[in-house]
Amino acid sequence: MSTTTAMLRAFCDAVEQRNGRAFADLFTEDGVYHDVFYGAFAGRDKIAAMIDDWFYRTATDFRWDMHDPITDGTTLYTRYTFSYRSTLPEANGARAMFEGVAIMTLRDGRIVNYHEVANTAPAFVDLKFAPERIAKIAGKQGAELKARPEMKRHLA
Repeated sequence: MSTTTAMLRAFCDAVEQRNGRAFADLFTEDGVYHDVFYGAFAGRDKIAAMIDDWFYRTATDFRWDMHDPITDGTTLYTRYTFSYRSTLPEANGARAMFEGVAIMTLRDGRIVNYHEVANTAPAFVDLKFAPERIAKIAGKQGAELKARPEMKRHLA
């Protein structure tokens, strides 16, 4: 578990330090990061850009902690807490806070696939998003959920 703990700490530190290259190096060459807001980023170059360009485009002062990781060596589940200070004008410098679960597929000690399930609603309130904007984001997340293969039976 110490290797897992070290990898998760490196994961969080890279985000907090705006070090996209170090973050991307935790992934396989063909790795994919599925972000709850921005969608999928495939390959190390795009994953690095996600951190350096996308995450920090409208936010600063990231904090990310992983809790209670469980792995069988191939799949890793961990609960997380995550926050940042928003630079969006309507947020007035508010700290947006989330909690979620990260689900990672691993190969040779690197991340092949990162997927998360996150409670985003409290952050939207903290950011002072208009109800219409929250509804639009929730609708997009719902559409992405319905498009996943494992949801097919639930839509019948």
